[in-house]
Amino acid sequence: MVSSEYERRIAARFAVFDQDGNGYIDREDFSQAARSLLAEFGVTARSDRGQALFIGAEAFWQGMAGIADRDGDQRITRDEFVTGAVKRLRDNPERFTAIARPFLRAVLAVADESEGEGEGTTVTSTGRVLRVLGIPADIADTATAALDPDHDGRITEDDLVAAFGAYFTVRE
Repeated sequence: MVSSEYERRIAARFAVFDQDGNGYIDREDFSQAARSLLAEFGVTARSDRGQALFIGAEAFWQGMAGIADRDGDQRITRDEFVTGAVKRLRDNPERFTAIARPFLRAVLAVADESEGEGEGTTVTSTGRVLRVLGIPADIADTATAALDPDHDGRITEDDLVAAFGAYFTVRE
């Protein structure tokens, strides 16, 4: 049985996705996140990296809607989000990371100052990403430090995907 503390923690993560704060997650929230990230890093929407980000955002939205939008209205309420995370993702976190990976890969490419050379992005850039997505600066700084366990100043796709999946799906 899932604890109410776990459910409260998952519900608090809802705000990360509800970019406009209107009480539900929809396709526009994912598009807004993509636009905000492009603006933060000075990447144009028509560039290869910009297009990859929008494609990844759409894929992530479609995957989330498939998991959580129980009534099919193309909006995910907080209750649907909690139910989707608790009942569907907790037992299969790989499903969540699979739907998030294309978006996260594109986010890293946008934030990569070396313009996509494939070696991950810097801790500083990853902190900027988290702040753009609405994570408070102190939490973003703590999270990015934890994402760089070898202290080389770089965060790889695998590191980010694993941490992202754990943040949204792991109970402990």
